[in-house]
Amino acid sequence: MISMHNNRPGLYQALIAALAALLFMPFLGEVNLFDWDEINFAESAREMISSGDYLTVQINFIPFWEKPPLFIWMQALSMKIFGVGEFAARFPNALCGIVTLLVLFNIGRRLKDTTFGLLWTLLYAGSVLPFLYFKSGIIDPWFNLFIFLGTYQMYRYFSDAGSKFQYAVLSGLFIGLAILTKGPVALLLFAITTGIVLVINKFRIAIRFRDVMAFTLVLAFTGGFWFILQMLSGNYSIIVDFIEYQIRLFRTKDAGHGGFLLYHLVILLIGVFPASLFALPSLIGLPRKKESPDEFRKWMMILFWVVLVVFTIVKTKIVHYSSLCYFPLTFLAAWSVYHWNSLSAKWRKTIILLVVFMGAILAVGTIGITYIEKYKAWLISRGWVSDPFAIGCLEADAGWKGYEFAAGVLLLAGIAAFAFFSRKGSMLKPTLVITATLPLFMFLAMYLIVPRIEAYSQRAAIDFFRSVSREDAYLETIGYKSYAHLFYGRIRNHTHEKARDKSWLLTGDIDKPAYFSVKISRKEKFIKEFPHIEYMYEENGFVFFSRKPGIQP
Repeated sequence: MISMHNNRPGLYQALIAALAALLFMPFLGEVNLFDWDEINFAESAREMISSGDYLTVQINFIPFWEKPPLFIWMQALSMKIFGVGEFAARFPNALCGIVTLLVLFNIGRRLKDTTFGLLWTLLYAGSVLPFLYFKSGIIDPWFNLFIFLGTYQMYRYFSDAGSKFQYAVLSGLFIGLAILTKGPVALLLFAITTGIVLVINKFRIAIRFRDVMAFTLVLAFTGGFWFILQMLSGNYSIIVDFIEYQIRLFRTKDAGHGGFLLYHLVILLIGVFPASLFALPSLIGLPRKKESPDEFRKWMMILFWVVLVVFTIVKTKIVHYSSLCYFPLTFLAAWSVYHWNSLSAKWRKTIILLVVFMGAILAVGTIGITYIEKYKAWLISRGWVSDPFAIGCLEADAGWKGYEFAAGVLLLAGIAAFAFFSRKGSMLKPTLVITATLPLFMFLAMYLIVPRIEAYSQRAAIDFFRSVSREDAYLETIGYKSYAHLFYGRIRNHTHEKARDKSWLLTGDIDKPAYFSVKISRKEKFIKEFPHIEYMYEENGFVFFSRKPGIQP
């Protein structure tokens, strides 16, 4: 067991908030938003502001029934303050990062002590995907935080003698906010977790009727707030479409989002490095200690497996779906480090070796990516890259400076320091080293490397969409799905009834110019099928065309 001073929690909270702001706030607007999810949500927020309709989530100014509006409202407010752009779209999650780390520290301190709270905070902020999510513009960070807080309040309701009514109300409030953020799957995960806890405890939990009613009413009002407003406005079809979409995600594989059975297990093992490795002995079982928060560990174990099993069953496989597991996984990692001396020598050696091995692979892989410009011609000539679109993307001038490998070198140095200090016996210093290195590595990689990768993947198309954004024109992608043309082309709510009909834009009697983006693999087919549409230019795997009014097939 390791420990540090438990006094001055206010100082720790101030330091955590300041460091989180320094890690999550800078350079949020340096890279274009990524298709699909980031641009999807940002576009909905932009259209809220453009249309003045803050009740309806829209894409291309038609109702978008896949998501409730809470996170979109956050982005719209951010855009009102900072202007429409990447920084504003990602700012709510940077705030979420600060709030989340403070929540973890305070809950950990309450469960055990300051040491445990700091370990949990460091392992969350110092793991790859949890860190990245706070620099993104996706819904899940707030969604996960609300579910976690609702689960924690219910744990307190089951465990504490006093203030039960307050815990029931808070639990209902947070789960309701989660529903308002992403949908009823929040209630499903919470209900299964709570139900399993009740079964394990053989229903020997003092539950009062008034508390159940309070939880239910607060949950129904908060979570159903938007749905009630939609019904009052007569938008019943949106509610029906929303429910059908949620059911379809469970039963069918969403386009482009399939995956193998153990998809989420692999994602968590690699993506939540190094916390996932520290958590391994906790998942399998640690010796129980009377002074340890065993009951909350039980809740975290159940929450982890519920999320993992549910989204393993779900046909659609998306990285975000298992991201709620970051909370229990990092808690269990902190538990293992805190009880390091309780682990067998075999477990301690295994964890250290796995951290060094996986960290070295990540560092070497990162360094290797920075040499893509040097070897891309060789990769193409050897036939390792043969798809015309991929080859076109690699032709981009990504602006490599030659020193981007420094991010990988920093991680290698951190891994070496971790291995060195691990020989001392205590795990406190090695944990501090690795959890300090990872955020700095990710911060540096996002500043030096991610913009170059983005240049290969989508920048040519986004630059084109920006170039025509000031024109009163139609803009469409042909043959591939994207939201980038909507957000970066600043699409207006066109009044023509056929404005969203691609066939009409391609061949009909259009009333203003139309621009099209096509992947290079479809270029010849497109030109042959639509010879009346003017070829403009092609760049990095994308081909751009224009059609003026009066030009008919």
